[in-house]
Amino acid sequence: MEKENAYSKPVTLKGILAFAVPTIAMSVFMSFYTMVDGLFVSNLIGTSALSAINLTAPVIQLVTAISTMLATGGSAAIMKKMGEQKPDEAREDFTFLILVNVAVGVAMCAAGYAVMGRLFQGMGLSADVAAYCQEYLSRYLLFTVPILLMNNFTLYMIASGKATLSLFCSVGGGVLNMVLDYVLIAVLHMGIGGAAIATGLGYSVTAAAGLVVFSRRENLLHFTKPALRLRVLGNAAANGCSEMATALVTGIITLMFNWTMLRYVGEDGIAAVTIIMYVLMFASSLYTGYSYGVAPMLSYYYGEKNREKLKKLVAISLKVIAVISLVTAAASYAATGPLVSVFARPDNPVYGLAFTGNRICTIALLFIGFNIFASGMFTALSNGVVSAVLAFSRSFVFMLITMLVLPAVFGVTGIWLATPAAELMALALSAALFGKYRKRYQY
Repeated sequence: MEKENAYSKPVTLKGILAFAVPTIAMSVFMSFYTMVDGLFVSNLIGTSALSAINLTAPVIQLVTAISTMLATGGSAAIMKKMGEQKPDEAREDFTFLILVNVAVGVAMCAAGYAVMGRLFQGMGLSADVAAYCQEYLSRYLLFTVPILLMNNFTLYMIASGKATLSLFCSVGGGVLNMVLDYVLIAVLHMGIGGAAIATGLGYSVTAAAGLVVFSRRENLLHFTKPALRLRVLGNAAANGCSEMATALVTGIITLMFNWTMLRYVGEDGIAAVTIIMYVLMFASSLYTGYSYGVAPMLSYYYGEKNREKLKKLVAISLKVIAVISLVTAAASYAATGPLVSVFARPDNPVYGLAFTGNRICTIALLFIGFNIFASGMFTALSNGVVSAVLAFSRSFVFMLITMLVLPAVFGVTGIWLATPAAELMALALSAALFGKYRKRYQY
């Protein structure tokens, strides 16, 4: 009940950071150990294997999309019920949604193995890269259920006052992943399959901890006898569809990047794209972590109908996002050389491509934070439609437009310009919708 008391306190920067700092650290660390996978793979196996990780990303992002939808949409719905003083009903829905995650994970794993053999045909890949893709994905799919549970338990720990525990689980999983990357790849010579196993076991730490934590009845949220409310599942899916859309269309856009790079540069281009995505993901994790941290507060104050606290929370959040945006953009631009050299030697053709790409894509960091926060805010306010419009437009519509137009005009440079241009267009839409709904939610 300690976290419930925290919701009753005045809204201050210190109080907000008490919620957000653990989730920011957790999100950054999770992105960091994803980068470590790429670091070990590129240096111990080669940039061809690094390309394979990117080529399997759309399938992995499909898994992430489903789990993110259920996690964010479910968390918002459950914390809204908590704010409405319906704790028993919230716990029944929580248990039901976790069981749904398990069933979905089993189904997705089976489907992945059924279609895996046909996934990489027709892309014109070399035999080595195609083999790397199959090896990595076949190992990764074994951990589909733990990955879904990890994404859900991460948010539910935060919502139930266990943000620090969630952070420790992420750190522990990350350290385990890093250690296993070295052991499985460098010592046991398990290749890229070892990297996938290391990642899966790292994710499983939070899944295992969540099963223990939420079995204890003294927690704000805990497992109980589930109630079969299909409406709850529908509401969670609808409310979290924006976050699902973000992850899902990210996979589609990744495919577009890969195809375009194959056309203009070849497999070296895919490796360069992978490096840029790691850098953008690492910086964006700051915004994502902050949005996850304040989402339970937004949902609770909205359910409580406390407009004064809601308005102050949003105002402070926009200032925090602005500061993070300026700092990350400046740091990414200044550290381009060292960042790229971690993955590719300066004499590797991939280095030059990634160096130029990072300098251009860094511009996007000035806009991404506001777009992530706007989408997450509307999800927390149970307006999944607006959140979905923002996420889908940003991640797909605008990226599709820029990816079709800019490379045709500017060549490879246009590929790098596509992301900043799409994020700027999304920022304009976010600002417009933010203003349109200000009176309804009184933020």
